[in-house]
Amino acid sequence: MIETVNVPLPGREYDVRIGEGLLARAGAEISPLLHRPRVAVVSDETVAAAHLATLESALAAEGIAMVALTLPPGESTKGWPQFTRTVEWLLDQKVERRDVVVALGGGVIGDLVGFAAAVLRRGVRFVQIPTSLLAQVDSSVGGKTGINAPQGKNLIGAFHQPALVLADIGVLDTLTPRDYLAGCGEVVKYGMLGDAAFFAWLEENGARAAGGDRAARAYAVKRSVQMKAEIVLRDETEQGDRALLNLGHTFCHALEAATGYSDRLLHGEGVAIGCAMAFELSARLGLCAQEDPSRVRALLKTSGMRCDLKDIPGELPSAETLLDLMGQDKKVIDGQLRFILARGIGQAFVTSDVPSDAVLTLLQDQLAAR
Repeated sequence: MIETVNVPLPGREYDVRIGEGLLARAGAEISPLLHRPRVAVVSDETVAAAHLATLESALAAEGIAMVALTLPPGESTKGWPQFTRTVEWLLDQKVERRDVVVALGGGVIGDLVGFAAAVLRRGVRFVQIPTSLLAQVDSSVGGKTGINAPQGKNLIGAFHQPALVLADIGVLDTLTPRDYLAGCGEVVKYGMLGDAAFFAWLEENGARAAGGDRAARAYAVKRSVQMKAEIVLRDETEQGDRALLNLGHTFCHALEAATGYSDRLLHGEGVAIGCAMAFELSARLGLCAQEDPSRVRALLKTSGMRCDLKDIPGELPSAETLLDLMGQDKKVIDGQLRFILARGIGQAFVTSDVPSDAVLTLLQDQLAAR
């Protein structure tokens, strides 16, 4: 069964299609968008080995020709060198403004290709075919595209909405357990930030979804996409409510920078740890009950996710250095760090009124426990 979540942004409306078998019918899904029967696909080597042939067959079945570029896998791809390579390749392929570019891969590919589409000829349409859980529930929806800079994550980019998102939950079977669980960090985030009932559902059913239960998995993806779409509609360019989606990310981005954007810490793992820390900080500041961070950590732990700094292998810098890395976050306004904190499960809010010494003490305590 294929379900549709519509994102009705005025003039830029699109559907997020969720279900099994979407990759094999991608040609039929994409065909109505095309002015000529040709698409340019960008993927990474790992995803291309698993799924590019299926996509090519699906497109060929509808008479659509395909050219493809495969990039190296990993977060380090999301920078200027591979971005430049992608844009110049698309120009070499004579991609026109009315054509469609397809991003086949996880969050790295989706973000990079979306940004390339945003700037190519001042904007061409693109289709997201997210192949990771994290990309299906978060990065493929909402139009935030970009690349990393040496100074920090996602500091270069543009808002550029996709024309279509095809979230085939069947392809999640090809993920490693670690990659799947990293995506769960973003799923749990939605319950924490705005839907206590969904959080409770995850406490009951999260293990079933992680174990491959199709119905549970499809519901987890659909509910996450619905919540993201609702927030994007209220605040497309992150002037207010959309910042709620960054729950856990202020800590996460600092930790990713501290670990060199390497596979020591996947983005979703950093989100899970960051969410646990955001709830702990909220409790320490008297904003929520102490049982709330306990519930958060219990759900993360029982699902097999990371939830503490001690779960990150290798050395980490000092608490002071981590706090300084947070200062490079995109959410800094007038030099003030913005945090997403919570008054309870499902009750997140944005604030700049956080004492830096409270953050520093939390970081020191977590580092001491390693």
